[in-house]
Amino acid sequence: MPRFVIAPLFIVGAWTFVVAQPAKKPVAGATPAESIRVKDGFRVELLYTVPRNEQGSWVCMCTDPKGRLIVSDQYGGLFRVTPPPIGQSQPTKVEKIPVDLGEAQGLVWAFDSLYVVVNHGEKYASGLYRVRDTNGDETLDSFEKLRAFDGDGEHGPHAVLLGPDGNSLYIVIGNHTKLTELNSSRVPRRWAEDLIVPRMWDAKGHAHGILAPGGHILKTDRDGKNWELISMGYRNSYDAAFTRDGELFTFDSDMEWDMNTPWYRPTRVCHVTSGSEFGWRSGSGNWPTYYADSLPPVVDIGPGSPTGTTFGIGAKFPAKYQDAMFLCDWSYGKLYAVHVSANGASYLGEVEEFLGGTPLPMTDVVVNPVDGAMYFAIGGRKTTSGLYRVTYVGKEATAATNANRSNTESQQLRKKLESLHGKQDPAIVDEVWPWLGHDDRFVRFAARAALEHQHISGWQDRALSPAKPQAAITALLALVRCGDMGLQSVVLPALDRIDWPALNESQRLELIRVYQLAMLRLGTPTPGAVESTTNRFGPLFPLQSRDVNAELGKLLAFLQDSRLATKATPLLTNASTQEEQMDYATMLRSVTTGWTPELRRQYFTWFNKAAGYRGGASFAGFVTMIKNDALAKLSAVDKEALKDLLEAKPITVAAPAKPRPFVKKWTMDEIVPLVEAGLKDRDFERGKELFSSTRCVACHRFSGDGGATGPDLTGAAGRFNVRDLVESIIESSRVISDQYAAVNIVLDSGKVVHGRIVNHTGDIILVGTDMLDPDAITRVDKNKIESMETSKLSMMPDGLVDTCTADEIKDLIAYLLSKGDRKHAMFKR
Repeated sequence: MPRFVIAPLFIVGAWTFVVAQPAKKPVAGATPAESIRVKDGFRVELLYTVPRNEQGSWVCMCTDPKGRLIVSDQYGGLFRVTPPPIGQSQPTKVEKIPVDLGEAQGLVWAFDSLYVVVNHGEKYASGLYRVRDTNGDETLDSFEKLRAFDGDGEHGPHAVLLGPDGNSLYIVIGNHTKLTELNSSRVPRRWAEDLIVPRMWDAKGHAHGILAPGGHILKTDRDGKNWELISMGYRNSYDAAFTRDGELFTFDSDMEWDMNTPWYRPTRVCHVTSGSEFGWRSGSGNWPTYYADSLPPVVDIGPGSPTGTTFGIGAKFPAKYQDAMFLCDWSYGKLYAVHVSANGASYLGEVEEFLGGTPLPMTDVVVNPVDGAMYFAIGGRKTTSGLYRVTYVGKEATAATNANRSNTESQQLRKKLESLHGKQDPAIVDEVWPWLGHDDRFVRFAARAALEHQHISGWQDRALSPAKPQAAITALLALVRCGDMGLQSVVLPALDRIDWPALNESQRLELIRVYQLAMLRLGTPTPGAVESTTNRFGPLFPLQSRDVNAELGKLLAFLQDSRLATKATPLLTNASTQEEQMDYATMLRSVTTGWTPELRRQYFTWFNKAAGYRGGASFAGFVTMIKNDALAKLSAVDKEALKDLLEAKPITVAAPAKPRPFVKKWTMDEIVPLVEAGLKDRDFERGKELFSSTRCVACHRFSGDGGATGPDLTGAAGRFNVRDLVESIIESSRVISDQYAAVNIVLDSGKVVHGRIVNHTGDIILVGTDMLDPDAITRVDKNKIESMETSKLSMMPDGLVDTCTADEIKDLIAYLLSKGDRKHAMFKR
């Protein structure tokens, strides 16, 4: 979503730049095609600059059967656009559609009609509408409302798309829109907030009070009569798209104000399976991706503002792009191509930038099946828009492909299980039961969802019976979600029977999650249940796993384990990332037992250090809320004893606890041989600590922690060989990803602003100038700009490893290549 504003899209100044021509002032109009970067072999044309006063700012598009485009002004009406034939210089024809309807954020042509999702802005009521030509003259002249939606604004109702069966419509809904009345639901109607640690609402008030299901996806028929919930738990997906074999994907937004908190989630592509839940909860309540009652994304994209999406089906493009998913990013002016490939019952995604520009606030993208070209629009918020066309002019073949990726056994099994969702039949229990212990998470999820639709009396005893660990965990998860308070006394002993040492890490996380839900959903645990659970898990904490520690700590905090304060408080100092430290501070804020005066002092000392940490716009507010909650648990005597500490001036500059001394100025020629000689007997924990102390963690995420202003490095081993990885650290400006490129803006005063454009609002550009600090924003008045060009210098600071010894460099590189696996062969046994 856009940087540092609540609205998820469509804030842009009405101007463009001619890149690399410093003498020229910015000119009004849409960004010139020649300043747009695009993959080799492709051509971009600017077909039309939208006259703002007459036709508004276009945010949504679809095609009609004749290959014409239908577009909508965000705060105005609908238009039909006839682009010139490819290769011809005829003008683009734009006609006003003569119906009193507009403000659409969803358009699709289906069943000889135009379907419109209106997102109320100034005039039209939110809802799904059908627009028709009643007299056959090819003029859309009447409309009817099929369903009203209770929600508006930029987290309101969004896209509409034709279902793969050719006889249904899917609607994408943002998280500020209430769930409409349903006729059925693929998602078991068992959702809740399910937060074992008390939630903090957003520090700046965004989405306060909004509960599950959050953003969701609906299915309806052509007349809008029957409505079914397909998937839930999104923040604010704007659009979605089907593959040629009927698999649905969406591009969900992040909450950039949460950056550098443990609950921050980057923008991401999700595989929208039947009955799925993706765990968005407001404020600090976002579920981690490993929660068994949710599903993980296909791929994280990073900071951005998701808008339009489409697959390349029908495009006269090379085969790999016909099956790619294209994602519009409004805030950074990108069009990504995500290449999805089968991974068990779901998919993995490989991301590349397909095109981009500065500025290029992309709003929607479609493939025109008539001419085989791609069209995209920029604009929004009553500012200048442009319409562009992308064609392939290279030498590769562009014949239509018929690839079908849903052919793995696990995918077929998942679909078979999903066909049972929403149905009630005692026979379904036997059909799904063998798959509750399947190795594939998506298969287990589909089986459990089908089970949860069945009456609990038909499978309760079976769920409580001994079984193999994975099957037992999944069955008990379903039972906890469907059962009532009387079940806790039998569920907890069943969970206690599961052998902890025999579980792998993901199974341990799932088991802890079921314990958490048993405490939340099945009533207040008895003193005996509290004692048995804390005695089981208290001695285990802390373990080596950061994720297991987080979930065990949350459970023990809920149970008020008197040992937790003693064990977790030192981790505030020892944990290598601010996210991990913040996790411990958050869970400990509600603990009232086991404190000593020294532990209290150690705990509250952390807040003075955390005052110097950096994150998104709500970060400091969250830290304050954690502290205030903890203070509320103190007695007057405790507060007096801590008075000097509570009144102390906070540390205002974040720095490693022990400043690292300079070692030497390392070069490529020194480090590459050092690392290529072999990474054996390395120290995982030291590599992790170095990732933090050298400040890599301030910009880059790794295994779920870290900043988001640079690329996620968890998968670095799959993208870089050793030489490439070292080069990206030592010579960061040699190759700069377009995704993270900076710009140089020269003002009429002579001042130069170097950074990344992260937002636009009216005549003001917001430029992020420090990758180490997401809040380091410079406001630039576009009317004072003399020139703007892409920078040849990386925003990554130099010399990050010059404080490292040779052995430390080996540990750091091994850590980066490990993908977070402390059991990797590179590390000591």
